[in-house]
Amino acid sequence: MVSIRNAREDEAASLAALGLRAWEMAMAPIGVTKALSENARSAFENFTLSSWLSITVADLDGEIVGWAAREHFDDKISDFWIAPEYQRKGVGALLLADVEREIIEQGFTSVRVESHAQNEQAIAFFQKHGYSVNWLTVTYAPKLDRDVQSIGLSKQLVEEPKDTYGPGF
Repeated sequence: MVSIRNAREDEAASLAALGLRAWEMAMAPIGVTKALSENARSAFENFTLSSWLSITVADLDGEIVGWAAREHFDDKISDFWIAPEYQRKGVGALLLADVEREIIEQGFTSVRVESHAQNEQAIAFFQKHGYSVNWLTVTYAPKLDRDVQSIGLSKQLVEEPKDTYGPGF
């Protein structure tokens, strides 16, 4: 059974390795060079080591099978990675539900996430869970030496009170 919990500092290397594997799969439509992969490896290692407190883990019988992060502890999911062999098996849904619960508990009413626009699997996953596309942009990615489309999605988690001027209005 999958359990959702906070990451531990001693798991940083495992989190980085899982994140890199999932990232390489997500980046396949764009293309990944060896240099870009090495940069990503370093970025994952640095992030998981320095920001493990912001990471929520999906654990299956002691094995980390996914993780999500809210790097700035705000309404934005900065990272969401599921081990390729556990994708489409309900792990992501459990992890997302827990992260959304945390966001609500911290007083936010909506959640945001970003991806590259060719990451069709991730976009479909978030849309399946109630997210809507808010924006699409194209920016130059120096590490890829080309333009890359990015997409932003969001979901209303708590219904905002309607402005009224009294009962029944």
